[in-house]
Amino acid sequence: MRNKIVAHTILCLLSILLLTGCDFKLKPFDEVVGDTLEVKIQRYDRMESLYLTTGDFSALQQMSTDYPNETRMLIETILGLGSVDDPEINSKLLRFYQDSTLQTIISDAELQYANMDDLNKLLTESFHKLKVWIPDIKIPLVYAQICALDQSIIVGNESVGICLDKYLGKDYPLYKKYYDEEQRKSMQRENIVPDFLSFYLLSIYQLPNFREARQEELDLHVAKIQWVVNRVLGNKVFHSSFLNIIDQYMAKNPGVTIEELLTDNDCSRFKK
Repeated sequence: MRNKIVAHTILCLLSILLLTGCDFKLKPFDEVVGDTLEVKIQRYDRMESLYLTTGDFSALQQMSTDYPNETRMLIETILGLGSVDDPEINSKLLRFYQDSTLQTIISDAELQYANMDDLNKLLTESFHKLKVWIPDIKIPLVYAQICALDQSIIVGNESVGICLDKYLGKDYPLYKKYYDEEQRKSMQRENIVPDFLSFYLLSIYQLPNFREARQEELDLHVAKIQWVVNRVLGNKVFHSSFLNIIDQYMAKNPGVTIEELLTDNDCSRFKK
């Protein structure tokens, strides 16, 4: 069940990727000095929280000025509130989040994620490994936000957003109203980096004509991504029968590189 949920969630994101593209750029706050690389999650969520809980207009201005693409995606694509050019859009955004449940979620998310050093460290370590295996891989702007339980990871044309409200823990009381026990298992802090890497890699290594692809092809494509993420993290975070197929293939073909695996869309070879 867990694997089906993960696969379905990742593949659903493809529709967003088609709209936003995947032209990632190296941002100045992703620090690269010589062999030193550091990834830091930008705290867009703090500006968002300030505006949504107090109506502080300066916070909204900072959101729009420092993160124009991310703010547009939040309003237009994720929440579907209308165009950012609508004169009333700021009021619509504020009213949307005045729901008592959302206000509680915002407060709880900011409390739980007051410190994100552990996530920054793991993301930095992960990109160090990916850079070795895929030297040309780009590092996107990484930011945290509150998405009103709509998404988990959002991939834009230059950025990847982490929706903190979807990672408040499997025992978070409000989740029990909307998600079953199996779904809640993946809504924890330790799932952020695995999900982030999965969505990020999927945005780069997309399956051609995925809408016409057979289910088996989709499952194997997701399994390739998950296999790489397991390798990056040095832990079998993901499990599935299709992932076992990829594992067996790579064991029999040690000369195949990570990049070759990700770019190979001939699923028939994985059955041999």
